[in-house]
Amino acid sequence: MAARKRNGSGTNGERGADARTKLIDAARDLFAERGIEGVSLREVTRAAGQGNTRALQYHFGDRAGLLDAVLAPHQERVDARRAMLLEEIESRREVSRRDLAVALVRPSAAMLTEEGGPAYLRIAAELCQDPRRYRGVMALDHLGLRRWKELGEEHMPQAVSPLHRRFAAAQLCFSELGRRASTRRRSDHRLFVSDLIDLTTAILDAPVSEETARLLDERDGSSN
Repeated sequence: MAARKRNGSGTNGERGADARTKLIDAARDLFAERGIEGVSLREVTRAAGQGNTRALQYHFGDRAGLLDAVLAPHQERVDARRAMLLEEIESRREVSRRDLAVALVRPSAAMLTEEGGPAYLRIAAELCQDPRRYRGVMALDHLGLRRWKELGEEHMPQAVSPLHRRFAAAQLCFSELGRRASTRRRSDHRLFVSDLIDLTTAILDAPVSEETARLLDERDGSSN
């Protein structure tokens, strides 16, 4: 009797894990196709083939919890790649803006060829366009870029700090990766990735013009 109960519990556990996986897969594809807020949770439940409408709430709590679960497995792979790059860069005597651009672009661009990666990139692009929308967390932190952001702050001129150049570079990076992920014209992404690194380097390395510097001084003076 006890043995049968354990087997039944195991089966229920497997079913629960299977339901959770199906919900994540359905949400990932629907969020990528129609936007995070463009899909009802009931639609996600139906697409996952789950008859119990409370299954999603049981596993994830709410939309934000579901979004976290959708991003997590992909984000872990991206974070691991970026951590290796950042460790290598931080060991150098000098860090260039192109080094920073490489550490921004390449770990995420690798997702273009991984299972579920293109959908993840389309969702990441949406997050970057509305940085405080989900849980009040800045997109750079939500997408695992806190360490990259801090390294950029250390190795970029102080004058550009108020201009949010790192966030502008991240927005361009994820916007272009999202666009690329939504098309299936090419399987070789090397030229695209190299050019995207060039573009993000240009943003990080752009000089501050005299006009911009003057306007910054005027703004800072008026806020005192």
